Amino acid sequence: MKHLLLLLVLCLSLASGLKRTSVPRVPLTRHRSLRKLLRDRGQLSHFWKAHGLDTEDCSAFLETSEPLINYLDMEYFGQISIGTPPQNFTVVFDTGSSNLWVPSVYCVSKACAGHAKFQPAQSSTYQPIGTPFSIQYGTGSLTGVIGSDQVVIEGITVSNQQFAESVSEPGKAFVDAGFDGILGLAYPSLAVDGVTPVFDNMMAQNLVELPVFSVYMSTNPESSLGGELLFGGFDTSHFTGTLNWVPVTQQGYWQIQVDNIQLGGTVAFCTNGCQAIVDTGTSLITGPTKDIKKLQNYIGAVSVDGEDVVECSNLSEMPDLTFTINGLPYTLNAQAYTLMEYADGMAFCLSGFQGNDIPPPTGPLWILGDVFIRQFYSVFDRGNNRVGLAPAVP
Repeated sequence: MKHLLLLLVLCLSLASGLKRTSVPRVPLTRHRSLRKLLRDRGQLSHFWKAHGLDTEDCSAFLETSEPLINYLDMEYFGQISIGTPPQNFTVVFDTGSSNLWVPSVYCVSKACAGHAKFQPAQSSTYQPIGTPFSIQYGTGSLTGVIGSDQVVIEGITVSNQQFAESVSEPGKAFVDAGFDGILGLAYPSLAVDGVTPVFDNMMAQNLVELPVFSVYMSTNPESSLGGELLFGGFDTSHFTGTLNWVPVTQQGYWQIQVDNIQLGGTVAFCTNGCQAIVDTGTSLITGPTKDIKKLQNYIGAVSVDGEDVVECSNLSEMPDLTFTINGLPYTLNAQAYTLMEYADGMAFCLSGFQGNDIPPPTGPLWILGDVFIRQFYSVFDRGNNRVGLAPAVP
C-alpha cells in the first residue's frame, strides 16, 4: 500500500486559507561532474573505496544529474521525455513506488486537462502493450493502459520502457498538481502489472556503471537549486562527513530498521525498534496515528481547521526529534520538522508530522519523507541493498 502525500500542499491551502507564493518552473543549472574532477586528479578510485562502494573500473563510471524543482517544500519533481520525437513531462521521482505513468491524450478527467498528455500516434518508437493498469496512492488513484517507448532522463535514453498512460484520474488529487506524472524508483516487487522499473532498465541496459542513485532536496523553495537526483553515484558537495550505510530490510520500498525515536534526548517511540521507509514521494514524516498524536502533543501542536499548528515563536524552545538508525543519531530540530506559511502578513508554523496507519503485513511503518530527506542526503544502493545517509548541506 502506498501512502503518498502528493497534494498536501493543495489540501493545506484549501483547509487553512493560507496563501502560497509560487516557484518558477524553470530548468535548473546542472553541476560539473564530480567524477570528472576526481578522475582528472587521479583520485576517483580512492574516492569510491573511501565511501564504501565496490567497483572494479571506476574510470568507466557513468553518471547523470537530474535537476529537481522544489515546489513549496512539499513536492520535488524534474523533467523527462518519452517517445520520438520527445514529448516532455514533469514527474515526481518517487522511491515509494515502482511504476512510471503520465497522462494520456485519451484521458477524460479534469486532472489531465491542465497537464501534458502523451500522444502515442506522434511517436515513431511507441509500441502498444494494452495491459490494463490501476494504481492507488494515499491521496489519489488512476487507471490506464500500458505502453512502451524510449524514456530520456537528462541524457540517459532507456529503450523499450513500459509505462502507464492514464485515462482516468478521478477526484481532486492530481487536478492542481505541479507535476504531470510519477516515476517510481522502488524495487520491482512493488511494480503494478510486473512492469520493469526505469532504474532496473537503466542497470540492465548498462546505462549506469554503478547501481546507485542519490537525492538532494533544497531546504529553500525560493532557491535556484531545487534539488538534484543523480543516477550512477552521489555528490559529496551536497553533504558533510561520510555516508553511513543502512541495510535494506525488505526489498519493496526502501525499507530500513530504526532503533528508536527520541524526543528531547529521551526515547519516546519505537522503543524496541521499528521499520521505516525512505520515501521521496511523501512530503512529511508519518507514523502510526497513536504515536503521531502523542508527538503532536509533545511539541505543542494544536488543530486549526484540521491542520496541526505550532507557535512559530516557540520553535527555539521545542525539543529535537532524533531517529537512531543503525546505531547513529539523525536529529531534526523544530525548524526542520515544521513548515512556515504566511497569511495576511502573519506567519504560521505547521507540524511536519502526520498520522498514517499502514496495516500488517506491510505495516506498521514510519515514512521518512521530504521533511527528513531535506536534512539528510540519501543514497539508494541497489547493488548492495542499502541506503546511505549523511547530513545535507543547506
